[in-house]
Amino acid sequence: MNSPAYFEIQADDPEQAIGFYGGVFGWKFTKVPGLPVEYWLIQTESMRGGLLKRPAPAPPPRSGTNAYVCSMEVRDFDATAVAIAKSGGQVALAKFAVPGTCWQGYFLDTQGNTFGIFQVDPQAK
Repeated sequence: MNSPAYFEIQADDPEQAIGFYGGVFGWKFTKVPGLPVEYWLIQTESMRGGLLKRPAPAPPPRSGTNAYVCSMEVRDFDATAVAIAKSGGQVALAKFAVPGTCWQGYFLDTQGNTFGIFQVDPQAK
Protein backbone atom coordinates (compact mmCIF):
# COMPACT_ATOMS: atom_id res chain seq x y z
CA MET A 1 0.00 0.00 0.00
CA ASN A 2 2.76 2.50 0.85
CA SER A 3 4.89 2.02 -2.27
CA PRO A 4 5.18 4.18 -5.39
CA ALA A 5 2.21 3.72 -7.71
CA TYR A 6 2.25 6.80 -9.97
CA PHE A 7 4.87 9.16 -11.36
CA GLU A 8 4.80 12.45 -13.22
CA ILE A 9 7.25 14.09 -15.59
CA GLN A 10 7.25 17.84 -16.17
CA ALA A 11 8.40 19.25 -19.52
CA ASP A 12 8.77 22.65 -21.16
CA ASP A 13 8.21 20.92 -24.52
CA PRO A 14 5.78 18.02 -23.90
CA GLU A 15 5.86 16.79 -27.52
CA GLN A 16 9.66 16.49 -27.41
CA ALA A 17 9.46 14.64 -24.07
CA ILE A 18 6.79 12.29 -25.47
CA GLY A 19 9.08 11.53 -28.43
CA PHE A 20 12.03 10.91 -26.11
CA TYR A 21 10.30 8.55 -23.66
CA GLY A 22 8.25 6.85 -26.36
CA GLY A 23 11.39 6.23 -28.40
CA VAL A 24 13.61 5.06 -25.54
CA PHE A 25 11.15 3.01 -23.45
CA GLY A 26 8.22 2.41 -25.83
CA TRP A 27 5.77 4.23 -23.54
CA LYS A 28 2.36 5.28 -24.93
CA PHE A 29 0.83 8.71 -24.21
CA THR A 30 -2.82 9.78 -24.20
CA LYS A 31 -3.74 13.46 -23.90
CA VAL A 32 -6.37 14.18 -21.23
CA PRO A 33 -8.77 16.96 -22.29
CA GLY A 34 -10.54 19.34 -19.94
CA LEU A 35 -7.82 19.76 -17.30
CA PRO A 36 -6.44 23.15 -16.22
CA VAL A 37 -2.97 22.06 -17.47
CA GLU A 38 -1.77 20.21 -20.58
CA TYR A 39 -1.62 16.58 -19.37
CA TRP A 40 -0.96 13.15 -20.87
CA LEU A 41 -1.42 9.76 -19.21
CA ILE A 42 1.59 7.47 -19.63
CA GLN A 43 1.16 3.75 -20.24
CA THR A 44 4.20 1.66 -19.30
CA GLU A 45 4.56 -2.10 -18.83
CA SER A 46 3.74 -1.70 -15.14
CA MET A 47 3.61 1.62 -13.27
CA ARG A 48 1.12 4.37 -14.11
CA GLY A 49 2.29 7.87 -14.86
CA GLY A 50 1.58 11.26 -16.33
CA LEU A 51 3.34 14.02 -18.23
CA LEU A 52 2.45 17.69 -17.91
CA LYS A 53 3.62 21.00 -19.29
CA ARG A 54 5.97 22.46 -16.68
CA PRO A 55 3.97 25.02 -14.66
CA ALA A 56 7.02 26.91 -13.33
CA PRO A 57 10.64 27.39 -14.41
CA ALA A 58 12.95 24.40 -14.15
CA PRO A 59 15.86 24.57 -11.70
CA PRO A 60 19.02 25.96 -13.32
CA PRO A 61 21.50 23.45 -14.80
CA ARG A 62 23.95 21.80 -12.40
CA SER A 63 21.49 22.19 -9.49
CA GLY A 64 20.49 19.39 -7.17
CA THR A 65 17.32 17.52 -8.03
CA ASN A 66 14.23 18.96 -6.40
CA ALA A 67 12.02 15.88 -6.84
CA TYR A 68 11.95 12.14 -6.54
CA VAL A 69 14.12 10.46 -9.15
CA CYS A 70 12.58 7.38 -10.75
CA SER A 71 14.69 4.55 -12.14
CA MET A 72 13.40 2.20 -14.83
CA GLU A 73 14.36 -1.47 -14.83
CA VAL A 74 15.65 -2.38 -18.28
CA ARG A 75 16.67 -5.67 -19.89
CA ASP A 76 19.92 -4.31 -21.39
CA PHE A 77 21.58 -1.31 -19.73
CA ASP A 78 24.06 -0.65 -22.53
CA ALA A 79 21.47 -0.81 -25.34
CA THR A 80 19.15 1.50 -23.40
CA ALA A 81 22.00 3.96 -22.73
CA VAL A 82 22.68 4.06 -26.49
CA ALA A 83 18.96 4.70 -27.19
CA ILE A 84 18.96 7.51 -24.61
CA ALA A 85 21.97 9.18 -26.26
CA LYS A 86 20.50 8.78 -29.77
CA SER A 87 17.26 10.37 -28.51
CA GLY A 88 19.09 13.43 -27.16
CA GLY A 89 19.55 12.40 -23.52
CA GLN A 90 22.76 12.95 -21.57
CA VAL A 91 24.66 10.95 -18.96
CA ALA A 92 24.33 12.47 -15.49
CA LEU A 93 26.13 9.66 -13.61
CA ALA A 94 27.77 6.90 -15.65
CA LYS A 95 26.99 3.19 -15.27
CA PHE A 96 28.18 1.69 -12.00
CA ALA A 97 27.75 -1.61 -10.15
CA VAL A 98 25.57 -1.98 -7.10
CA PRO A 99 27.50 -5.09 -6.01
CA GLY A 100 25.51 -8.30 -6.20
CA THR A 101 22.38 -6.41 -7.29
CA CYS A 102 22.42 -4.44 -10.55
CA TRP A 103 24.05 -2.01 -12.95
CA GLN A 104 22.75 1.54 -12.33
CA GLY A 105 23.17 4.89 -14.06
CA TYR A 106 21.50 8.30 -14.23
CA PHE A 107 20.63 10.46 -17.21
CA LEU A 108 19.05 13.79 -18.15
CA ASP A 109 16.15 13.73 -20.59
CA THR A 110 15.74 16.38 -23.28
CA GLN A 111 13.88 18.57 -20.76
CA GLY A 112 16.66 18.47 -18.12
CA ASN A 113 14.85 15.97 -15.85
CA THR A 114 16.96 13.36 -14.05
CA PHE A 115 16.01 9.68 -14.30
CA GLY A 116 17.79 6.40 -13.72
CA ILE A 117 17.97 3.02 -15.38
CA PHE A 118 19.12 -0.27 -13.91
CA GLN A 119 19.69 -3.81 -15.13
CA VAL A 120 19.36 -6.54 -12.53
CA ASP A 121 22.58 -8.59 -12.35
CA PRO A 122 23.52 -10.58 -9.23
CA GLN A 123 27.06 -10.79 -10.68
CA ALA A 124 27.53 -7.00 -10.81
CA LYS A 125 30.72 -5.84 -9.07
